Amino acid sequence: MSREKFFLIALFCSFYWYLVPGYLFTTLSSISWVYWAFSKSVTAQQIGSGMRGLGLGALTLDWTVVASFLSSPLIWPFFSIVNVFLGYTLITYIVIPVAYWGLDVYGAKKFPIFSSHLLTDQGQRYNISAIVNKKFEIDMVQYEKQGRINLSIFFALTYGLGFAAIASTLTHVALFYGSMAQAVSFLNDFKLGHYMKIPPRSMFLVQFIGTIITGTVNILVAWWLLASIENICQDDLLPPDSPWTCPGDRVFFDASVIWGLVGPKRIFGSHGNYSSMNWFFLGGAMGPVFVWLFHKAFPKQSWIPLINLPALLGATAYMPPATPVNYNSWILVGTIFNFFIFRYRKKWWQRYNYVLSAALDAGVAFMAVLLYFSVGIENKQLNWWGTNGEHCDLATCPTAKGIVVDGCPVK
Repeated sequence: MSREKFFLIALFCSFYWYLVPGYLFTTLSSISWVYWAFSKSVTAQQIGSGMRGLGLGALTLDWTVVASFLSSPLIWPFFSIVNVFLGYTLITYIVIPVAYWGLDVYGAKKFPIFSSHLLTDQGQRYNISAIVNKKFEIDMVQYEKQGRINLSIFFALTYGLGFAAIASTLTHVALFYGSMAQAVSFLNDFKLGHYMKIPPRSMFLVQFIGTIITGTVNILVAWWLLASIENICQDDLLPPDSPWTCPGDRVFFDASVIWGLVGPKRIFGSHGNYSSMNWFFLGGAMGPVFVWLFHKAFPKQSWIPLINLPALLGATAYMPPATPVNYNSWILVGTIFNFFIFRYRKKWWQRYNYVLSAALDAGVAFMAVLLYFSVGIENKQLNWWGTNGEHCDLATCPTAKGIVVDGCPVK
């Protein structure tokens, strides 16, 4: 079968299948079997929810969930997938449970175990609008009234591990690569143009014009969506299966509050709850040193240089807005194609792997556009069990005594 024919077949399959998880049966976007076994347990839903918890065993049948944050797993080398898997598993299934249930770090039990929202000390959503004055600056009176900003334990540790990943990247490059520098992605296009014998000026012109057009269209579409979709980006006012909850924008908004409005001093400094996170910089900087020394002590062990601490520490850098079900499915699909199929069906992999990746992306994209213009604009929604989200509503509940949150049992 030619690659062109394979591409078209895969594209049409992806196109038609996305109608199921994208509209008809949206619960397939996150299948959390732990919920089915323990439907009334807060702890079980915290452990099993793929969207709001730790996602133990959670999987998806939706390609957009697989590839939405980490890109297509079919294009990643297996050693990178292993590094992400190790870091993700260590953080999600060892560090977070110990920090939440074992040590109750930063009063973690007062808040959801996994959330991108900013919270008060009593586990309620922080009212950001109330602390902004007419000059769009912080109103200290209202800020003191609400108290310090709190984060879920996963969100807080994501920041700490991000600090460590930044520091470890500098050390890792200095020790393992020396004067080598990675080429920026912009130059990759020039290399492609060189192979295709495209003049550099023409290549640059296409990049420049494409960037201008993309940026302009992006802003116009965003403005149109904000004006036309009711309650867009307000996840507490939208149905569970809504595609307009804006998880990435929510995290970006939180970052603007943390680093802009409130300021890092009141979050990670002496006036905040998370000053100890600054130690992650030191830990991240020292980590690659131990890997490098280990490599020098055992130079014949070829797997040691493959230990990429920046990748390990930054494995959960996209969480939130990415969720465990994104990672679980991404790792599983990447392992199937870039380990098993690569090893045992290498000719098929060489011929069709990247073609399949492109076809899956394209098919989903075309159906997503079609769904939006056919049923999304008119807000035509199906209402049955299979379109009511993941069904793990208790996963966002706190477990500390005395914390009262709507819809959650009180201890």
